[in-house]
Amino acid sequence: MFTHTFITFTDVALVGGGAFPQPGEISLSHNGVLFLDELPEFKRSVLEVLRQPLEDREVTISRAKFTVTYPSSFMLVASMNPSPGGYFNDPNAPVTSSPAEMQRYLSKISGPLLDRIDIHIEVTPVPFEKLSDDRKGELSIHIRKRVTVAREIQALRFKASESVHYNAQMNTKQIRKYCILDANSKQLLKTAMERLNLSARAYDRILKVARTIADLEGVQQVNGVHISEAIQYRSLDREGWLG
Repeated sequence: MFTHTFITFTDVALVGGGAFPQPGEISLSHNGVLFLDELPEFKRSVLEVLRQPLEDREVTISRAKFTVTYPSSFMLVASMNPSPGGYFNDPNAPVTSSPAEMQRYLSKISGPLLDRIDIHIEVTPVPFEKLSDDRKGELSIHIRKRVTVAREIQALRFKASESVHYNAQMNTKQIRKYCILDANSKQLLKTAMERLNLSARAYDRILKVARTIADLEGVQQVNGVHISEAIQYRSLDREGWLG
């Protein structure tokens, strides 16, 4: 797996192009990870070109006499500060930004692009007490083993498919087949959809993440706990989180 990390570049460098079209970074990251640091610092036009490759897992470059298609099945990982000053909800911060300033800053990232990102997680500052704590967390080798088992479950699930190998690649038909919900889980998801005003695409993303959470637990049936956790991983969909 290859990881490409960037802070800034042009849309041509991202998707590819030129007089003699060359693959861009999203194709160079095929079957790997593309990490974009400080996401709102990118030009909106650059970020918008990510939408279709994230959906179709390929990018097409058209010229007058020919068309070239490059693969772009990559995992997009991005980080950002919700504030242009670099601090958020910190009363001791040397630079503070108003909610309006933060909203303008975040508006560089469109709703359709956020819709295509499965997980949004707010990471809060780590206090000194935890930084200096001698207690050890879960070992990486144990986490890796749990993830490997979950991937093996998914590989077995989709063994009959030539194009789908893990949950994130599921189409609508497969989501309905492998993410069957009971009445309580359906009601929970319905409530979240209505309160957060989520799109149909976000609905599918939540089900895919919930299916993966269940796989990590080794549970065959997706339940309300998995749905609830998956909903919590979409923090940027929640109104008012800026304060």
